[in-house]
Amino acid sequence: MEYVELPKIELHAHLTGSISRQALHEIWLRKKETGNTDLDDPLVVMPEVLTDFLNDGVCYLELRTTPRNTPQLSAEQYIATLVDTISLFESENPQLHTRLILSIDRRHTPEQAASTLELALKYRNQGVVGLDLCGDPTARPNGEISIFTPVFEEANTKGLGITVHFAEAEASGSEEELSTLLSWKPGRLGHVIWEGEDTKKEIARRGLCLELCLSCNVKADMVIGGFEGHHFGHWREVEGPKISLSTDDVGVFGSPLSNEYRLVAQHFGLDRQAICDLASQPIDGIFGGDQEKERLRRLMWTR
Repeated sequence: MEYVELPKIELHAHLTGSISRQALHEIWLRKKETGNTDLDDPLVVMPEVLTDFLNDGVCYLELRTTPRNTPQLSAEQYIATLVDTISLFESENPQLHTRLILSIDRRHTPEQAASTLELALKYRNQGVVGLDLCGDPTARPNGEISIFTPVFEEANTKGLGITVHFAEAEASGSEEELSTLLSWKPGRLGHVIWEGEDTKKEIARRGLCLELCLSCNVKADMVIGGFEGHHFGHWREVEGPKISLSTDDVGVFGSPLSNEYRLVAQHFGLDRQAICDLASQPIDGIFGGDQEKERLRRLMWTR
């Protein structure tokens, strides 16, 4: 099967982790020639990342990043530069539509989280579509992430999409934490590794979209049993949830989205029809709106 040519949707990709080794090397060489070795410049990094996803057959991308100050840019200038760069890239490469998700780190203060929400709302009409909770899963264990509840409740009330890193590690898989995360009414969950049976049933009941990152989970030893033991095998048999295969950090794990589809075909015996069906599953889980969903339904292969 033509896994690169297959139209694909990527919903769980971190900007800084999506810079390929080759792109990083080329950027470094160009910067070195000018005497500037700062790799935080989104004007340089973002086009390289988008080009890699485009060349891998991705037709819709939700890229996540944590707003931050750099030596050259404030957090807001950083986001403004990203949305402008995405807009320019899309005007020249209309086959790839890209949206931004702003990430709140578990180690952030409530004030920092509120500032990220403010930026998301300010730039929502320029390509920012949602909020994410990410970061060290050992930070704020046992439900302490409830300090972010007001921010995510406001995001939900104001129509932003919500996705969270969910039961990513044992430390972040307590019933208290997962109950808090689900109370935020997320549309998507990332990783979904350490949840209990009752939580599995609730996920199925809600029909949530699950961002599953096989290579990341296997190569980082987040799951046992290798690819064959990955929980993709469980969720593909459960009625209700939709699966969105994702790369997480393609620059780190070296597995583009086309390869993630190749891996599930290889290890779980999916035929061409099953792969096409799987590639379409994330459509209703995107945060990009109904018009974008219709575009994707027209693009995706049916067989």
